Order: sequence, then structure tokens, then C-alpha cells
Amino acid sequence: MEKNDIKQLFEEKNALLSGHFLLSSGLHSDTYFQSALILQYPDIAAHLAAGLAAKLTAALGTGAVDIVVSPALGGIVIGQEMGRALKTRAIFCERVDGKLLLRRGFEISFGERVAVIEDVITTGLSTREVIGVVESHGGKVVAVASLVDRSAGKVDFGTPRFSLLSLEVKSYKPEDCPLCRQNIPCIKPGSRK
Repeated sequence: MEKNDIKQLFEEKNALLSGHFLLSSGLHSDTYFQSALILQYPDIAAHLAAGLAAKLTAALGTGAVDIVVSPALGGIVIGQEMGRALKTRAIFCERVDGKLLLRRGFEISFGERVAVIEDVITTGLSTREVIGVVESHGGKVVAVASLVDRSAGKVDFGTPRFSLLSLEVKSYKPEDCPLCRQNIPCIKPGSRK
């Protein structure tokens, strides 16, 4: 799967948006990747996960991951498909009172090798939170993977990372946002509150 093919897929499904957006990180951007519009198609979600899983397996080896963990809400669908592609369990963390936690009886055993799976990474905040949850339960994060990496690989998680589309997309602190200065209305399409 080539970078341009993934970008074209986002464009074809109207999932690559232009405007003025408040990202879940709190930053503003003129570009937003609405991966839910792509992941609503199970065949496409499975195809993307297979491509991402192939990258991860090529680098780490078959059987290198025992469990996939994703943040709710955006990472659940791709996490589930990655679990299928890697033939592992797939669980998710969800936000309670502003903090990501494992709930619903999900467990991570001590020493389990974990791949943290995201739909889109900008600053890596949610990913770092999931890594913290995994480590607090005794799991070992062996990889981070995402459909889209908006940082072009600049965010470091201290573990191998993989993405299907990696590019630098400008984002701004609200006080430095040129779109705000132009009085362009800001839209919050993300899931974190």
C-alpha cells in the first residue's frame, strides 16, 4: 500500500477534510483526517489493517504481538481489524472522568507483548496514555501503529512505530492559529472531550 493510495482513499471517501478544526490534542489545523468515514466500510478497514499488520510483522516477526490495545473511540475499529489481521485479542481503553482506563473486564497479563493501535496520531497524547495503561497492567509495548501519522514520524514513543500514511500536517496552538486570526469558525470533529 503506497502513501499516495492511502491519501487518495481518504480523499475519495471525503475523509480528508479542509477547513478550521479543533483537534483532540487541543491544537488547531486546516486539515482533518476523519478515519471513521473510511473505517465504516468493513472490507476497506480489513484491507488497511492487513497492510499495517504486514508492515509490523515484516519488522518484528510473526507472533511478536500477543494483544492489540486501542483508545476509544477512534481506535476501536482499526484495533479490532488489526487484532484479526495479527490473530490476537483486541481490546480498548476508554475515557472515564478524563482518564483512559481498561474496563469491561479487559485484562492485560504481565509480560504480554502489546501493539498500541490508533487511527490518527498528531501529538501522540492518547497513544502515550494507552502506553501508560498497558505498562501499569504489566504489559510490554512492542509497537505503535496508526493509519495516519500527522507528525511525519516526529513523535517518539520509544518503541517501533508503523503507519500507512505519514506526513507533516501543520497544527497550531490556539493562540498562534492563523485561521482564528481570520475569524474562520473552528469545528471540533474529534472524540475526546
